[in-house]
Amino acid sequence: MASDHVDVLIVGAGLSGIGAAVHLRRNCPQKSYAVLEARGAIGGTWDLFRYPGIRSDSDMYTLGYSFKPWTNPKAIADGDAIREYVRDTAREHDVERHIRFHHRVLRAEWDSATARWTVHAHRDDTGEEVVLTCAFLFTCSGYYRYDEGYTPDFPGVDRYAGQLVHPQHWPADLDHSGKRVVVIGSGATAVTLVPALAERAAHVTMLQRSPTYVISLPSRDVLADALRRWLPAKAAYPVVRWKNVLLGVANFQLSRRAPGVMKGLLRRAAKGRLPVGYDIDRHFSPRYNPWDQRLCVVPDGNLFDSVKAGRSSVVTDTIDTFTERGIRLTSGEELPADIVVTATGLNLLALGGMTVAVDGAEVDLADTVAYKGMMLSGVPNFAMTIGYTNASWTLKADLVATYVCRLLRHLDATGQQIVTPVAPATGELEPIIDLKAGYVLRAVDQLPKQGPAAPWRLHQNYPLDVLLMRHGRLTDSGVRFSRAAPAPAEPAVGQPLAARDADAPADTPVA
Repeated sequence: MASDHVDVLIVGAGLSGIGAAVHLRRNCPQKSYAVLEARGAIGGTWDLFRYPGIRSDSDMYTLGYSFKPWTNPKAIADGDAIREYVRDTAREHDVERHIRFHHRVLRAEWDSATARWTVHAHRDDTGEEVVLTCAFLFTCSGYYRYDEGYTPDFPGVDRYAGQLVHPQHWPADLDHSGKRVVVIGSGATAVTLVPALAERAAHVTMLQRSPTYVISLPSRDVLADALRRWLPAKAAYPVVRWKNVLLGVANFQLSRRAPGVMKGLLRRAAKGRLPVGYDIDRHFSPRYNPWDQRLCVVPDGNLFDSVKAGRSSVVTDTIDTFTERGIRLTSGEELPADIVVTATGLNLLALGGMTVAVDGAEVDLADTVAYKGMMLSGVPNFAMTIGYTNASWTLKADLVATYVCRLLRHLDATGQQIVTPVAPATGELEPIIDLKAGYVLRAVDQLPKQGPAAPWRLHQNYPLDVLLMRHGRLTDSGVRFSRAAPAPAEPAVGQPLAARDADAPADTPVA
């Protein structure tokens, strides 16, 4: 059984994990590190998902790294381009040689006596069990299951004679040319798949139980294209990045403060892209407010154009049963289908499924409170990356990685070894992910909580978080800094028991 030690152990070699490794190399170059990746390739989500049309649903000037300009002309990029961007980043910053592939982390155990994590991993390629130790554990594994997507129990599905496919496991040899395709779902995956499949299919139907807000954005950024002609990439990139950040913040704030106005704007925009007389209220006007769930972005209005051209259609109804030839709806209508795609969502899996223990006590994630959206109460020297729900994932990932580096430097500068969040004493707690999407609601009881106010409350506001995480104080009432506390030796004969702890180092007082 192999065993070795690093200062920082990063779990996950996707967009977040590679970014975390680069931040560590740039800001804490003296720290040793390793990256454990359960799969056999760099890229995470962008290597796993291979369905037709796979692309970002955020602009790449904010989904890209703060330290590496996005130079591809497309602002809303396809999956292949994003995967290569992540891999190029790993190569450029010499991260590749620190990655250990096929290492699935199963368990992590913290020991206060040594101020170390012991991490147990399984090598899926050899079957070997591997043990590593580290001073700081940094999980960048996202929050959903990579091995299976969510599919409801559909009545009569066993009778269906066609092909049934989940986007998370798209067969490389699936040919949909000239086929009738039904895509079940109305989220980001569905609105990506429908226009992509419609390019070659006989017809594609998007079957939704209820509508989702869909917004059309240009696939190219006009400002970025203009600045590229006059400025080097490193100068143009932050300008476009901040422009898009501020537009996103304004969009979210308008949605929260004047949802009726935002609803009207989205409805008007959809109406302008769809055929005259189209039933927008039935198919593109959700019952909930904008940003109660994520808005679905369609580049250059491709979904609307596909519907307008008759290559695809939207049906809003519920499934009565599958039949041999397709799907019968509650209304009695039957949708014939050679292929049914279940774009029905994801299964959440916090920390990649690993279990955590602190000094022998199991940690129930649902009993923890998230500090600054990245650390867990009662869990020392641990951070996790969870991106924004209302903006690009990487904006938050960059801030978390920067903050971890600040913490590590602070520990070294003050002679401390341990940083532990301490849960707030009072206040109502809520789930850390504040969306009402089905995949969140199905697993809400398993997630860490957030508190009523900062630093236990997520702002969902990048400019505010920049101030908090790049420039804010590291010492506050939410964290305790300390040194390792080795188990006391048995007292000598005649020595008072109280003398055992007389020289034990005290926690660093916080401001």
